Amino acid sequence: MNVTRAVIRSTGHYLPARVVPNAEFAKTLDTSDDWIVSRSGIERRHFAADDEFTSDLAIKAARAALDNAGLDPADIDAVIVATSTPDFTFPAVATQVQAGLGMRKGFAFDIQAVCAGFVFALANATGLIMAGQAKRILVIGAETFSRIMDWTDRGTCVLFGDGAGAVILEAQSGTGANTDRGVLASDLNSDGQYRDLLYVDGGVSRTGTSGVLRMQGREVFRHAVEKLAATANTALDKAGLQAADVDWVVPHQANLRIIQGTAQKLGLSMDKVVVTVQDHGNTSAASIPLALSVANAEGRFKPGDLIVTEAIGGGLSWGAVIVRW
Repeated sequence: MNVTRAVIRSTGHYLPARVVPNAEFAKTLDTSDDWIVSRSGIERRHFAADDEFTSDLAIKAARAALDNAGLDPADIDAVIVATSTPDFTFPAVATQVQAGLGMRKGFAFDIQAVCAGFVFALANATGLIMAGQAKRILVIGAETFSRIMDWTDRGTCVLFGDGAGAVILEAQSGTGANTDRGVLASDLNSDGQYRDLLYVDGGVSRTGTSGVLRMQGREVFRHAVEKLAATANTALDKAGLQAADVDWVVPHQANLRIIQGTAQKLGLSMDKVVVTVQDHGNTSAASIPLALSVANAEGRFKPGDLIVTEAIGGGLSWGAVIVRW
């Protein structure tokens, strides 16, 4: 039986030029490199320049993915951007990417599921491809979280960074078996009762301000490991696979201890986990496509590898996508 599969054709990423080491925070906060590394695994992160916005990061990541695929913007039918830090209340960052690339056709929209945004975007793009709405979709995660930090809160401001990652998802023919290349299954979840665990204390309707990030770190950690392992197993089950079949996990890069705890709960060695949190910090919706692109550029994936991506963010929202490379 022939089916349409959404296959990752290429990846690309962009990181702002400014690198901020942990030592920079020690100048203004009661913290240190050892304190930050021991609690998060983060050693440095990138911050956007004052005149550099989320759309700029997204456009550069998109161009890298197009170059790596040998495609032109005219070959793309849609742009989906996962972000919680858009340039404007509206229009969508995705439409600015569309304009920045010179695209005059197709459609573009944003998805907001905070750190789980890229997983939600990838699942939605897959559905659009399988429904015949598009042949090729640029799926981008892009964030400038440095714009919503409380610089007096050492428990949050040291954790986040800016960046963008992109994949080009392309319709290809498959057999319907779980040996096909492409997205094999996804699992998406949200539970709004946990809003107060991770949120931004501003917004257009409520305060008329952008606000800053607030987080109950211990509670988020407690939910993260359990929910990430569960959603990964559910998605694997939907694909007719199990953890033993997994070649790589590309997790949301929030905290090294969460990444390690989830791998342990899945029964997987850290040798199978892509870790970039030490260099990028938590880039929210950008973290998975950034990690995918970095690992791909390093040649770590080979055709046929089974990859699990999983993430959790504010909402709470969480999910996983299973991809055959």
